[in-house]
Amino acid sequence: MRAQVVLFDGFDPLDAVAPVEVLDAGGRASGGALTVELASAEGPREVPSGTGGIALRATTALDPEADLLVLPGASGPVDDPEDTGLVTVPVLLARTLETPLPALLERALEREGTVVATVCGGSLVLGMAGLLVGRHAVTHHLGTDLLEATGAVAHRARVVEDGRLVSGGAVTSGLDVGLHLLERLLGPQVALAVEELFAHERRGTVWRAAGLPGAVA
Repeated sequence: MRAQVVLFDGFDPLDAVAPVEVLDAGGRASGGALTVELASAEGPREVPSGTGGIALRATTALDPEADLLVLPGASGPVDDPEDTGLVTVPVLLARTLETPLPALLERALEREGTVVATVCGGSLVLGMAGLLVGRHAVTHHLGTDLLEATGAVAHRARVVEDGRLVSGGAVTSGLDVGLHLLERLLGPQVALAVEELFAHERRGTVWRAAGLPGAVA
């Protein structure tokens, strides 16, 4: 099984690295049943993050036929050299719409065999590309209104699963998303082994459109 964590200019390093480490550990715990790559829509390149001075190298091109794609959010604000103002996270995410990334993600979402996961603002990339209309998802709590504005059904859960779409909330949810994906793809024994290795128990209940609706008065 092949997983790709997708990098784009301005990505949030923790959004990307947390699932990379979890998925890689799951691959080792499963005897190599899962491999993890860093990819970009433009192919192999050095990709600058939105956190000053940090970059990661994408070693391959994004493949919409991979078994799993994980899309991080962005970090910022950063200086805008054009008007000396500040570029906020939603602006950084919106810049991805001018790249080949949205079309590749659309192909992945349409492909029956591919799971697409997002961490933090990664779901906003899908939403702003028009790919989440009517879909259930979560993002960082500061981006909930924007996520709803894209036509998505936003939830406050730590992790939301809508078929082959899995999304996580704020930055550290990348650990929980990664562990959930390990359980989904490789089973609970592998996920538990990685939980123990990382000394991290998953937080919250994964939201799914199943069971009775719940409300607390």
